[in-house]
Amino acid sequence: MAEKVVIGMSGGVDSSVAAYLLKKAGYDVIGVTMQIWQENDIEVDQEEGGCCGLSAVDDARRVASSLGIPYYVMNFRGEFRKNVIDYFIKEYTEGRTPNPCIACNRYVKWESLLKRSLDIGADYIATGHYARIEQLPNGRYAIRKSVTSAKDQTYALYNLTQEQLSKTLMPVGEFSKDEIRKIAEEINLSVAHKPDSQEICFVSDNDYAGFIEEQTGKKFEKGDFIDVNGNVVGQHNGIIHYTVGQRKGLGLSLGRPVFVVDILPDTNQVVVGDNQDVFAKGLIADRMNFMAIEEPKIGEEVRLIAKIRYNHEGAPCTIKMIDEEHCQVLFDEPQRAITPGQAVVFYEGDYVAGGGTILKRIV
Repeated sequence: MAEKVVIGMSGGVDSSVAAYLLKKAGYDVIGVTMQIWQENDIEVDQEEGGCCGLSAVDDARRVASSLGIPYYVMNFRGEFRKNVIDYFIKEYTEGRTPNPCIACNRYVKWESLLKRSLDIGADYIATGHYARIEQLPNGRYAIRKSVTSAKDQTYALYNLTQEQLSKTLMPVGEFSKDEIRKIAEEINLSVAHKPDSQEICFVSDNDYAGFIEEQTGKKFEKGDFIDVNGNVVGQHNGIIHYTVGQRKGLGLSLGRPVFVVDILPDTNQVVVGDNQDVFAKGLIADRMNFMAIEEPKIGEEVRLIAKIRYNHEGAPCTIKMIDEEHCQVLFDEPQRAITPGQAVVFYEGDYVAGGGTILKRIV
């Protein structure tokens, strides 16, 4: 009997071709779109993509029909609200810059979808991510970079557990984006040339601050911009409007470009400084998850490459667990705009070694 796999279908070309590749490989494939949008006030209906827009259901259903696989819509609103939207709002209000896609991957697309899929007798779940999953000689499962660095999505997947990885398939990781579109053309999929979605799916206009104020019903107080020496240099519009490294939209006229260096929620202050002030030699991270390697012993130093945001090239560093929860990361050279709330992801060659959430920078 063929192994059963539930694939999350976003209505985009990647997950659509993934479903086709799995069926071609002999799996019993079931297509599922995860209904994660909320009520009408923040319903997202993006014509040109978005993994949780209403158009996603129509596109995914058409693809499933053309592939001859069963298709369902599963309601994950509650899980998405708790683990993604509420987390996103909380992080911003506490002066951090969250990555909701990472939270969605771990707690909704994997934890919740995997549980429901196993409950209905599936052997695996699958996605259209540009990444590969391999079991290493040490027995651990790890995510490996996709064959195309241009679309590599491993950074946003560092948080998956060994159990989740052991039951996940990612067939798209062996192809480039052009190859995926070509396959979609060859099998006449209607989404072959559908553009990729860019924004956070539940904030379609990119106005994060407006979304947070609308959701909380709260207007965030203005406060002081201060320089690195503590001198007041202006007034900000509320800390949720800013992120570390930001230069545009500050509304300051200081005769030179300045950048956000730090956000201080306790005093409602935003620290600004020159470009060199945005660089730091390292960071402290928490909420650690190790993947290709076992969690290092406390005090043990490990050499790895670390990425501090999705489009960061990665930089050599030494990591060390300083207690059971916190990891110190020291870079060989100072890095720009290390941002609390974002993920730091460690690589050993092509493999994700692990990662965590940036707690603070080490100057």
